[in-house]
Amino acid sequence: MEKIIRAKNFHAKTQRTAKKSFMQDLGKILILMGIILLVIGAALYFLKGIPFFGKLPGDILIQKKNFTFYFPLVTSLLLSLVLSLFFYFFRK
Repeated sequence: MEKIIRAKNFHAKTQRTAKKSFMQDLGKILILMGIILLVIGAALYFLKGIPFFGKLPGDILIQKKNFTFYFPLVTSLLLSLVLSLFFYFFRK
């Protein structure tokens, strides 16, 4: 009977430790993402944007009298490629 009680206590402690560890890891990830977003936002604010970003050939811009439509097609493809390569190399 004593072995069963010890096993239950051990199992409960491991669950609490695993849950605590998961929440700490999640907190660290959220803080890191916040810092990264802060750095990117500050860079875009102070640098007035990236010089070529959004002005590549192939980006769609339609301007009429009271209407402007802008779709950064090539910029989106380039950003997708860069992010895909980044995550491919750093996923391990």
